Amino acid sequence: MRVPILKQGDYLIASIQAALTDADLVQLRDDLANMAVRNRARGIIVDVTALDIMDSFALRTLRSTAHMLLMRGASTIIVGIQPEVAFAMVQLGLNLGDTMTAMDLAEGLALLNRRREPR
Repeated sequence: MRVPILKQGDYLIASIQAALTDADLVQLRDDLANMAVRNRARGIIVDVTALDIMDSFALRTLRSTAHMLLMRGASTIIVGIQPEVAFAMVQLGLNLGDTMTAMDLAEGLALLNRRREPR
């Protein structure tokens, strides 16, 4: 199942609507990389609000995707991690490393906009 990726100005927004297979996650990574280059995206938001579980492969894939996109100049923010998912991640010792997170899409967009402001 392909994840829809929307372009909003300099940003891309990927909204995961249902549990993804490992192959779907790899496809999402590839799609984000290709679209980020093609659209010269400065920021990426991956919305995981609909997910009630995230396994270690999903977390590793999202983390490595965020690092890969950062090397291309696009900050990535994961938004919408459900409280139960966050609790399970902590209990299992899983994390997103230094990948930014936000509560929801609005907060994620605000965070990207703040990062773009001149210092």
